[in-house]
Amino acid sequence: MKLLTVNLGRPTPSEHTDAEGGTGIDKRPVDGPVAVSAPGPHGTAGSGLAGDAVVDLRHHGGDDQAVYAYAREDLDEWQRELGRELPNGCFGENLTTWGVEVTGALIGERWRVGPRLLLEVTGPRTPCRTFHGWIGEHGWIKRFTQAAVPGAYLRVIEAGEIRAGDAVDVVHRPEHEVTIGLTFRALTSRRELMPRLLEAGEALHEEARRKALKYAERAKG
Repeated sequence: MKLLTVNLGRPTPSEHTDAEGGTGIDKRPVDGPVAVSAPGPHGTAGSGLAGDAVVDLRHHGGDDQAVYAYAREDLDEWQRELGRELPNGCFGENLTTWGVEVTGALIGERWRVGPRLLLEVTGPRTPCRTFHGWIGEHGWIKRFTQAAVPGAYLRVIEAGEIRAGDAVDVVHRPEHEVTIGLTFRALTSRRELMPRLLEAGEALHEEARRKALKYAERAKG
């Protein structure tokens, strides 16, 4: 299991967002080490990777979304389905991985990346209007949702530098069975799964946990 590339983005104008400054979704592989640390609270801080732009702080960035990882194997599947090349970073991911079970990762699972960086899985990416416009495929949000291979957001537990080729080691797996895939389905197409998300405890992305709590309260009635 390893990093194929580390990808950073610059602010890019876009008609598909109302955020001042456009979007940072256009992420591209970089050479050399990149410092990664906890950026700070949601709404006030962006990416955990030095030099990476997160423009719309209302919906992106912050400690629970400090790093976004997507599997090269899943990009390859999308390449075959869409019939076009999808280079590393094109889904807006900071880390393009190889051999890592991203969709099956558990909320709260911890990855050691390189010698020092320690990351914790917090939740899936949910598709937005900017992502739809960036990919430019008809019905993209519906297709992405149906495929249910959303990639994973991670928080920074221990800061460190990373570079392409670094090993990725899963050093902790929680006892529950709440995966990225299950969490994504609960938040999108199968709302009845929402109460199960609470099994992941405080490791779950704060916004997802709040939604799960609200759903569970309504279900009690």
